[in-house]
Amino acid sequence: MVAFIIINILMQSLRLFKSVLFIVAAGLILTGCAQVADPEVNVYSSRKEALIKPALDKFTAATGIKVNLVTGKDDALIERLKAEGAASPADVLITVDAGRLYRAKSFGLTQAIDSPSLQNAIPAAFRDPENHWFGLSLRARPIMYAKDRVNPSELESYASLTTDKWLGKVCIRSSGNIYNQSLVASMVASMGTAAVESWAKGLVKNFARKPVGGDRDQIKAIAAGQCDVAIANTYYLFGMLQSDDPEQVAAAEQIGVFWPNQNDRGTHVNVSGIAVTQAAKNKDHAQQLLEFLAQDETQSWYANVNGEYPVKDNIEAHPLLVEWGQFKKDALNLAKLGELNSEAVKIMDRAGWP
Repeated sequence: MVAFIIINILMQSLRLFKSVLFIVAAGLILTGCAQVADPEVNVYSSRKEALIKPALDKFTAATGIKVNLVTGKDDALIERLKAEGAASPADVLITVDAGRLYRAKSFGLTQAIDSPSLQNAIPAAFRDPENHWFGLSLRARPIMYAKDRVNPSELESYASLTTDKWLGKVCIRSSGNIYNQSLVASMVASMGTAAVESWAKGLVKNFARKPVGGDRDQIKAIAAGQCDVAIANTYYLFGMLQSDDPEQVAAAEQIGVFWPNQNDRGTHVNVSGIAVTQAAKNKDHAQQLLEFLAQDETQSWYANVNGEYPVKDNIEAHPLLVEWGQFKKDALNLAKLGELNSEAVKIMDRAGWP
């Protein structure tokens, strides 16, 4: 009887030992799986999928890091990051206009990245001074004019559009558009509030119509004879010339590009840019993505497919952009566009810019 009890105790002990071994082994297996989980990076992008995903796919092919892409409107993505807070799955934000990038930083949604390769690749004027965001491509905002009605020798600068010569002949989109806000902010940085307010009032006086629509609409208005000149981003004209719509192509072919302020500060430029989010769970992979997008080959593809200018001077622009000629760019650090945004909005409001 005693022997039976001893044997029974030994059997129970053996079963308990096996159970412990199983739990330990399972834990090791799960830990191992977690350690070898496929690397990934999560991107929130305001650029349409077709304009960014091929570059992200190349990044995956080169590094083995999977990219999960979410696209949406610029301001909506920033609001989403704010709402998600520290729980946000996003590692990277891609958006357009330095004013928005500054806004994301001011909301505490981005973080500084210590990357010598990024700092060497991206000129100082086109990245945040504290390395919270980096420009990916340049977008110029020159004066566009009707080839059949305007002699470009009559143009000189943004300020020249306030003279009586252009009374009732200027088209531009609303003051609520951040591209115009950034243009005005750049002027405040170089000219001061009083001079820019006088300019804004003069520009409003010369409006051909109340601002309506986007940049393409301003270009179409020139072609339709509603105005003779407009201020618009070149990539819109690029897109119209590359369009499958014959009407857009016909309208765009009537438009010339004039580079203002070549004798002083240069033509206003802005960026599409990228930042690592404050909530990033995959910061190292996110930094790798930023560095990949700053490489020469990627820069060339990204700028060409978007109809924009490369941030890096050693990369040649699309042949169509080259046809419009070389131009002097405003060398202002684009972080100033965000810093002076509220002042720019106030100036436009006081000038009666709808």
